[in-house]
Amino acid sequence: MKRQIIYYNPKLKESARKLRKNGTLSEVLLWQHLKGKQMRGFDFHRQKPIDQFIVDFYCSELMLAIEIDGVTHDFNLPNDIERRERLESFGVQFLRFTDNDVKQNLEGVLLAIESWIDEHTPSR
Repeated sequence: MKRQIIYYNPKLKESARKLRKNGTLSEVLLWQHLKGKQMRGFDFHRQKPIDQFIVDFYCSELMLAIEIDGVTHDFNLPNDIERRERLESFGVQFLRFTDNDVKQNLEGVLLAIESWIDEHTPSR
């Protein structure tokens, strides 16, 4: 697959670095299975700036953002919708999981990600 470059606001770089250093338990748990091309050989990045936003996990080759929704997302629905629509306009697709999904059913989350990749990529 050809990677599409989506530029980002360079001012977000420091914020993304701080988010990586202070990740939630769910982010850390999922990252253990995404880093190092462990997920079907695709390169994921953690707390990745895209446009004017930062997504939890992102694979540029797949144009896939993975978001873990915790308590902060419960109160920020209008902003989440606007953010998602903006990033989707660049071709980014989203998978969303709750904080509890990752903590209580990590295997199911990993299977859902693998299934999405299998459905959206040609055989390598």
